[in-house]
Amino acid sequence: MTTFPPAAGSERPAATPSSGSRRAPAPPTSLSPSRASDFMQCPLLYRFRVIDRLPEKPSAAAVRGTVVHAVLERLFDAPAADRSVPRARSLVAREWERLLAKRPELAELFAEETGAGADGDGDSAAELASWLAEAEALVERWFTLEDPSRLEPAERELFVEARLESGLRVRGIIDRVDVAPSGEVRIVDYKTGKAPPPEYAGGALFQMKFYALVLWRLRGTVPRRLQLVYLGSGDVLTYDPEEADLEGVERKLLALWDAIERATETGDWRPRRSKLCGWCDHQEHCPEFGGTPPPYPLTIQPRLPEPREGSDESPAGA
Repeated sequence: MTTFPPAAGSERPAATPSSGSRRAPAPPTSLSPSRASDFMQCPLLYRFRVIDRLPEKPSAAAVRGTVVHAVLERLFDAPAADRSVPRARSLVAREWERLLAKRPELAELFAEETGAGADGDGDSAAELASWLAEAEALVERWFTLEDPSRLEPAERELFVEARLESGLRVRGIIDRVDVAPSGEVRIVDYKTGKAPPPEYAGGALFQMKFYALVLWRLRGTVPRRLQLVYLGSGDVLTYDPEEADLEGVERKLLALWDAIERATETGDWRPRRSKLCGWCDHQEHCPEFGGTPPPYPLTIQPRLPEPREGSDESPAGA
């Protein structure tokens, strides 16, 4: 197995604001993998998250993923010989407490899910203990997929941002970047869920190709390998991209951004119903479920209709 050397001067991304903070609505100025996926899943969901910034209740699964990611990042602070299963498991409770200090509202998460009240503290404590044990199991499974004692990541939780030739600003946070002695780059992303069926692997790789595109535009070299580590099922999905792949992703992003700009200007954000709607926090605002979106907070700028193909019509006054 190749050993990847440590990097010097690695920068860390700035802390993101807590879910309780709300900024004034504003047009989007950049695109990330998550928000691109939101728009492809449901344009109205994108609006609720990016423009309206509607609050969303944190889930136990999402918070567990945050804790597990923090453990896998922090474990590399230890010398290679000390990156053991017991040490990693011990970091779970510590990272949970660290996250709780930043976001005290998460203390209500288990009480809300178990209905714990004055007489329910025992149930709440048991739920938390079970949740921590599940996180520890995910961390332990990672050791069956990779050997951290033989890895020295070049970057961890790397914030990347690039401006494409079109002017579109693309950005994201990469879980891990490994650089081999040969200079070849591997992008690694941890997932606490299960690997998708083969027919859905393309969707799972979209995020990784997005990251690869950003690094390519920043550094001028296509990453050698993209690697998704699924801790929920114990699977590793790899893909070796080529320039043509990333050029295709760039074209797709430009088309997405054009659609986002058009919806932003016109206020026309269409809901798209799917099986994922069952997990959406915004059903009360969604027309598909009898809800009404909040008033559109941006100025609407109607676009002229697109000319019909083959039409000789010209704009009035031309």
